[in-house]
Amino acid sequence: MKILIVRFKQIGDSVLATPICESLRKTYPDARIDYVVYEHIAPLFLNHPAIDNVISITKAEQKNPFKYAAKVWKVTRAKYDIIIDIMSTPKSELFTLFGRSAEYRIGRWKPKRGYTYTHSTREPKVSRDKVDKFLHMLKPLEEAGIDIKYDTTYRVVVTDEEKNKLKDRMIKAGLNFDRPVFAFAINSRRPEKIWNPEYMKEIIMTLLDKYNAQGIFYYSPAEREFAKNMHRELENREDIFSNIETKSIRELAMLLSNCDMFLGNEGGPRHIAQGLDIPSFAIFSPRAEKKEWLSNANDRHRGIEPDDIIRETNIETPKTSKEEYELITPERVLPIIDEMISKYVRK
Repeated sequence: MKILIVRFKQIGDSVLATPICESLRKTYPDARIDYVVYEHIAPLFLNHPAIDNVISITKAEQKNPFKYAAKVWKVTRAKYDIIIDIMSTPKSELFTLFGRSAEYRIGRWKPKRGYTYTHSTREPKVSRDKVDKFLHMLKPLEEAGIDIKYDTTYRVVVTDEEKNKLKDRMIKAGLNFDRPVFAFAINSRRPEKIWNPEYMKEIIMTLLDKYNAQGIFYYSPAEREFAKNMHRELENREDIFSNIETKSIRELAMLLSNCDMFLGNEGGPRHIAQGLDIPSFAIFSPRAEKKEWLSNANDRHRGIEPDDIIRETNIETPKTSKEEYELITPERVLPIIDEMISKYVRK
C-alpha cells in the first residue's frame, strides 16, 4: 500500500494536516506514507513516525511550470494506491492527473473542478476545528467500508540529540536553565496578526520580572530587525535573548523544544510548540478564528480572541479590526498566563 498526501501551504496548515497521516498510519500500519510540502517546511516533518518520506517542492519548481510538472510526474511514478490532495488547486491536482492509477484520488469539492478525482469531499457544515475538517477527507475511504482509525494528534518530533544541540547554543548565548525560559512570538509574517507591540512589551516585562524568567525573541531573517528593535525598546534587557539565530524551521523546533512556554501572536510557530507539547498561549487577531486554528485545544494549549471579550462583556463588535484587536489587553491576558505557569512551568 502506497499513500501520497499533498499539502501546499505554510507552517500551520501543514502541521494541522498531519492527523491524516496519523490516522492512515493506524489504519494501514505497513503502508508507505509520503507527504508533499514546500521545501522550507519539509524539515519540520523529519523523524515523524506517521510519514515515511517528506517530498519537497522547491522554489524553482514552484515558479517554473515545466520543472513543477516534471517533479509531479517523477513523484507519481511510484504508483500510489491512495492520493489525497488537501490543497485541491489546479496546481496540486496535477498529482491526481498524473497518478490516475490510484484507486482513490481524493480532493475537496470545488465548482467546475476536480475532474481527476475519484471522490470530491465537501467541507463539513459543522466541525470542531481545522483538524476535523482535514480528517473529513478520509470519509470516502470510510464509505468504501474501510475501518479508518481516526487520530486527531499532530506532533513535531525532535530527537534528544537535536534538542541538546540547541540547548548548548542557548547556554553559550547566556541562558540559565535553572530559570524559566519563555519563547515570545512578538511578530508575524502577516501584519494584521501582530498584537499591539506596547501591550506585548508590557506582558514581556511583567512575566520576566514576576517569574525571574528569561525571554527569547526568535525570528526569520526578514523579522530580525523587528526583534532587535523591540529588544532595544526594552532597554536591551539582559534577560531577553535576541541573539540565538535559527537557520531553518527545524532549528526553530529544536529551540522551542528547550523552552518552558510559548506566548504571543498566533501563527505557525505556535503550532510547532503545540506539536512539541510545549505549553502555549496564543493571541488571535480578529481574522484568525480561535475555534479553527487552536485545534485540539486543551488546558495546556490555550488562546484568546476579541470575540471572547465581546461575548463576556456583551458589547457591540467594534467597527474596525484594529479597534476589535485592542479589546485584548494585558489585564485580560495575564491572569490566564499566570494560571498556566502555575500549572505547567516548574523551576
